[in-house]
Formats: sequence, C-alpha cells, structure tokens
Amino acid sequence: MSFPLYALPEEHDMLRETVRALADEKIAPRAAEADETGEFPWDVYKALVAADMHAVHVPEEYGGAGADALATVIVIEEVARACASSSLIPAVNKLGTVPLLLSASEEVKQRYLAPVARGEAMFSYALSEAEAGSDAAAMKTRAVADGDHYVLNGAKMWITNAGVSEYYTVMAVTEPGAGARGISAFVVEKSDEGVSFGPKERKLGIKGSPTRQVILENVRIPASRMIGEPGTGFKTALATLDHTRITIAAQALGIAQGALDYAVGYVKERKQFGKAVAEFQGVQFMIADMAMKLEAARQLTYAAAAKSELAMHGEPQKDLTFFSSAAKCAASDAAMEITTDAVQLLGGYGYTGDYPVERMMRDAKITQIYEGTNQIQRMVMARQLLK
Repeated sequence: MSFPLYALPEEHDMLRETVRALADEKIAPRAAEADETGEFPWDVYKALVAADMHAVHVPEEYGGAGADALATVIVIEEVARACASSSLIPAVNKLGTVPLLLSASEEVKQRYLAPVARGEAMFSYALSEAEAGSDAAAMKTRAVADGDHYVLNGAKMWITNAGVSEYYTVMAVTEPGAGARGISAFVVEKSDEGVSFGPKERKLGIKGSPTRQVILENVRIPASRMIGEPGTGFKTALATLDHTRITIAAQALGIAQGALDYAVGYVKERKQFGKAVAEFQGVQFMIADMAMKLEAARQLTYAAAAKSELAMHGEPQKDLTFFSSAAKCAASDAAMEITTDAVQLLGGYGYTGDYPVERMMRDAKITQIYEGTNQIQRMVMARQLLK
C-alpha cells in the first residue's frame, strides 16, 4: 500500500523560491536601516508591487493575483524572514481587505480592492481603541446616521501602517447600548475631511511599520461605504480575524526561520576551545529544539491556511476558529523562543545591533500580542473545545 507524499504543491515551492530571491536581494539589505530609522521602506513596497507580492490575496476579478491562503502565508513568511516590518505590507493589506471580501457590496469591492491590487493604495484595519483592546466590543467610536451619510467620531489605537495606508476598515458603534450587535463597519479614506493621525508609537520592534492613532473628527462619509448591513460589523471583525490570525502566524514563522538560519550559520563558523561551537552537544540540542518547534508551528499554520481557503470559498470549516488561534499562538510562542535562543547562541554578539538576531527577537514579541494576545487565543481555543 502506498501513500501520496505529504507536501506542498509544486507551484507553492516555486513561489517560495521567487519570494525568497526577492527578499534576499531587495528586502534583507534594508531591514536594519528600516529598524534603525523607523521609516516606512517605500522602496521595498515598490519592489513588492513590481513583483505583485504586496497584496497577493486579492481575487483576480478585482485585478489581483488571486493567490490562495497558503500562497499568501508563504509570501508573508518569506518576506518576514528578511524583514518583519516589510512583511506587514502584504499582511495588513489582507487584514484591511478581508472584511470587504467577506461582507461588502460589489460596488465597495470594485471601488477599493482594485487600487490595492494595482499597488496604488494600502489598506489598514481599525478595530482597537485605548480602552478597547482585548475587549474590542467596548469601543466608543460612534457613527451617527445623517441622511444618506454617517458621521464618525472617535480614535482608533495601535493601527498598523496608519498614515501610509490610503484606506481603513473602521469599526464604529451605530446603535449604542446594543453591545456587539450595535457595531458596524465602514471604509474610511485617508483623504476624508476630519481624518488625522497621532504621532508614531515608539516601539520595541517592527519599527519600519508605523503604528499610530487614527483620529476621526466629524468624518462624514456616504452610507454606501458601510461594509455589510448595520450591526454586523463586529461579526465581520471576528470572522476576519479567523482568516488573518494565520497571517500573523506566517510572520512569526518567517522571523523565527530568519533567526534559526542565521544562528546555524554562526555556530558552524564560530570557534571556541579549538572547535566550532556547533560541535558542542548542548548547542546541538538547542538547534534541534528550535527547528522542531518551528516545523511544528509551520505545519499547524499551513493546515489553518488550507481551512481558511476553503471557508473563503463557501465551504464552512467548523474548526477554523480553533486552528487559526492555535496557529497564531503556537507560531508566535515558537518565534519568541527561537529568536531568544538565537541571541543566546551568538553570545555577546547576539546582543548587539551589528547582528540581526536581536532585531528579530524584538520583532517577534509583537506576534504574541497583536490580533489578539496569546492569552486571548487560549481562551478562544478553550471555548471552541468546550462548547
């Protein structure tokens, strides 16, 4: 009895080779500078657009590459291996647009997905607020109906790529007192009157991706820019995260792979006590554990991506919520452990900015926090198991 080989389709392996070559040539050389200056790497964005890797998930009918969820994971993973900040270009474009793919009218999809696919605009996601992080349903941002328009007031916090993105999926309360059922989703444009941005957050990592407040002061937008029906915004937000937590897992995988690759190369070259550091059994055990944790997280992430793809095409996956939370949690925890061990393997050099692993360790930390902390992910998983 024979079984087919459990492996990625050939086109996915070819995609990985293509993205890795691009990342090695155009992205990795800019990673340290983007981290040091905290400036968004526009040249990297242009390189990703030229290769059609900036928003690969956008369907072909809107001018996109139409890549499946697994291909999108591979793109994000390989970009993150070189530069975590840059990997947020394809990842956040997906985060901002999935609500449209799930719930928006055809008019809204055509209007906003096409410019993203062409590389003319990026799309961010505005859910969290200063007092509504893990408890996102406690948001205070309001959208008040005014004829055939809505007027938005409030401030969204921790918004990735705020200021550089042209478009924002914004969640706001349209029916006060109704809780999660009183929240609706809207597309807000950077150019809308009354939209402004807070100062850049001073962060531990992912410094090449700006994180800022999105401030809404009497922002008047057409009602046609609502995503889905009134009161369905929070449901859309949660459904979106089922798909996009997987992209954070992908980012974590890439950061961890970059750290592992560098550490392996270093210990093979570095000599102590007359032999390569890699010859010491204690070091070998560390390397083995790092690779084992990474590969386990990768398999879980790819399985979650496959479920996401089926769900996006109308085949409900009852365990998608569990798998997406598990992938994000496992991959980000592994990334934090692996990057920390990589710093340890480089010793004193690992602690300096002359080597990339300290940046990777700092970048890895956020993957345990955003799109739902890993404590929240464990709550989500437990609820799925116990219901």
